[in-house]
Amino acid sequence: MTAPDDRKNLLMRGQEFIQMYRKVESFTQELMKENERLRYLAATLEQEKASTQAGASPEEVQSLKGRLQQLEAERDSLAHRFQQVERENQDFANRYLEIEEENNNLANLYVASFQLHSTLDFREVVQIVMEIVINLVGAERFGLMLLDERKGELYAVSSEGIPREQIPLTKLGEGTIGRVASSGETWVSEQPPPPGAALTEPHVVIPMRIKEQLIGVIVIYALLEQKPSFSPLDYELFNLLAGHAATALFASKLYAESERKLSTIQGFLELLKR
Repeated sequence: MTAPDDRKNLLMRGQEFIQMYRKVESFTQELMKENERLRYLAATLEQEKASTQAGASPEEVQSLKGRLQQLEAERDSLAHRFQQVERENQDFANRYLEIEEENNNLANLYVASFQLHSTLDFREVVQIVMEIVINLVGAERFGLMLLDERKGELYAVSSEGIPREQIPLTKLGEGTIGRVASSGETWVSEQPPPPGAALTEPHVVIPMRIKEQLIGVIVIYALLEQKPSFSPLDYELFNLLAGHAATALFASKLYAESERKLSTIQGFLELLKR
């Protein structure tokens, strides 16, 4: 199922919950009105009981007591139903908020995916990847590394929160970054590295691959202060970056290379014409 279809289904579910929420809200208001009416009747009967008890017969007093007890039982029943509806009301509200959050998350994923494939300019693609990691993942210190296939090394092409040149070259299969890059599976440490830890010990490593071909890795060292942990959306973003970022970076590099070769051939032909 495509992202637009998912979003459409979630929006429909959200509308259904809104309708159910409104029905529950209307029923709650009716219960409150009925409760007020019963309270008024009970108060009226209490007054009648007080005013007539002195001169009323035992049968009339007993009848008034029976009516009062009946009204009190109805009031208690309504109070119990009101509490049940209130709990259901809260449950529907919570579920609606969950649907709304899912819609927002899905929209963010769709927009991020669209942005990654919106250009073939390599520098723009790198910048888009960096913005996704900053704005959606909430990373404060991280780097984007690409693979030099001839040397079997990963080198940093961009960074945030740390100078790019401080991120060390990494051999495939060596250290945490190199081993994760070779495995092809996203890795998240149980505890974030302490401040001042070596840049060879990251918090998250996201290998970017096209099938079995490694393109590079995203290495996260620290999150923003207001982000204590990762959410399910973050892991979806990791998957998106692992696949879509790899494709976008690879396509932009191929395009830049073809443009360079094309301009070289065109220049050679122009030279021959002179």
